[in-house]
Amino acid sequence: MSMRTSDLRPALEALAEQLSGELVFDSLSRNLYATDASVYREQPLAVAFPKDSADLQRLVHFAREQGTSLIPRTAGTSLAGQCVGNGIVVDVSRHMGAILDFDAEARTVRVQPGVVRDSLNRFLKPHGLFFSPITSTANRAMIGGMVGNNSSGTTSIVYGTTREKVLRLETILSDGSEAVFEALSPEALQAKAQEQTLEGSLYRWALETLADPEVQEDIREGFPKASIHRRNTGYALDYLAAAAPFQEEGPAFDFCKLLCGSEGTLALTTAVTLSLDPLPEPVEIVVAAHFDSIHASMQAAQVAMKHPATAVELMDKIILDCTKTSLAYAPNRYFVEGDPEALLMIEFRGPDEASARAKGEALIMALRAAQLGYAYPIIGPDKTAAAWALRSAGLGLLANIPGDPKAVACIEDTAVAIEDLADYIAEFDQMMEAYGQKPVHYAHAGAGEIHLRPILDLKTKKGREDFYAISRDTALLVKKYRGSLSGEHGDGRVRALLSLWW
Repeated sequence: MSMRTSDLRPALEALAEQLSGELVFDSLSRNLYATDASVYREQPLAVAFPKDSADLQRLVHFAREQGTSLIPRTAGTSLAGQCVGNGIVVDVSRHMGAILDFDAEARTVRVQPGVVRDSLNRFLKPHGLFFSPITSTANRAMIGGMVGNNSSGTTSIVYGTTREKVLRLETILSDGSEAVFEALSPEALQAKAQEQTLEGSLYRWALETLADPEVQEDIREGFPKASIHRRNTGYALDYLAAAAPFQEEGPAFDFCKLLCGSEGTLALTTAVTLSLDPLPEPVEIVVAAHFDSIHASMQAAQVAMKHPATAVELMDKIILDCTKTSLAYAPNRYFVEGDPEALLMIEFRGPDEASARAKGEALIMALRAAQLGYAYPIIGPDKTAAAWALRSAGLGLLANIPGDPKAVACIEDTAVAIEDLADYIAEFDQMMEAYGQKPVHYAHAGAGEIHLRPILDLKTKKGREDFYAISRDTALLVKKYRGSLSGEHGDGRVRALLSLWW
């Protein structure tokens, strides 16, 4: 037990008695929660498993009294270190995983933050609806974490991000008060700002700050291009600044836009109301376009985005090579021809196979005309699940690269406008050559967000120095293209410092 946990043991024991859920602070539990999917490790003070809003309020009051922090956590799948810290980890996955309300006609669902994304969609499927953001961790990622990170996934080029799907957030603020956030008319916004509460002060701050023309100009100049829908760098003040009453034709002011992507730093969520989409067209095919270079694949992604694709995803040679020796995934490589440097998986959907194939064949013609790629097998509807399993396996397979050097998530999440993608990646690869690096490239090419990972040995001094230097240089390059340092995984620990001076 750490000195701080030992010193606070009487207070922690008293808190445990007050909670309807559980509070644990033994060494084993704290070690289990000392890591997430990032490279960081730090033992928390304790781990709480709240049962309800009252428990969350008790935790807030305790944290204020004891001068510690609260670290909201669901599945812990994020890669930026948001779930690691020396405060109290608040794990809502154990008790707060209920579907509370469902309105099929309105296409809305109200859930607790611990609901697993895929479980929610199994519930919704018989009604012809689904929650559309899909991450590679969707069988364990939970709605609270998806809101915190503004998750998006493979189909964001069609459906957008979690931010576009959140209609209402029920929360606990830092003084323990309850607040409900949703879209407000200008009149309702002014009324909220008159309330003499912490919630009211938030609206007063927004009205005073964002009405300042200099602030508006700073946001326009300093934030990523508005055309980049995966932009999670810092807090989403650009979304608020673009709303009414600050912009005459803007959408309704909605603090949900700010809370999405805030990584649990602004409020504790007790319930989320989501908008739902009709299930996609039933038949899908995948064009597996093969390339001799990463640059050619980036140019092809720009071509693909002029077609009605529902997903445009990249796998590079490093990942493809990892699948060769995998007993689980090697059989799924049947469509790979030769030894490509990069492979784009481009999904098309339709009411039947013929219409889906026609869309794919139109893209293949365009790629051939542009002299991009050397093979374009079409994967039929009966085989697409296996092909997508190959793509989803990439993250786990990278963790099993033999030896101490690993593909490290430090620049994992950059996003640029699709028209800048090929130039950005070409310049990035040139920069990485100076570090003796051939980094991993994979994932969301159609959204302008290629997950990039250098191969580093963090057990060595040089590996740690390169970790920082590569992160710094990449941030500067992203800034040059007015991109987003974080596209979907959040700033967390790994990018927070860079965001401050970037």
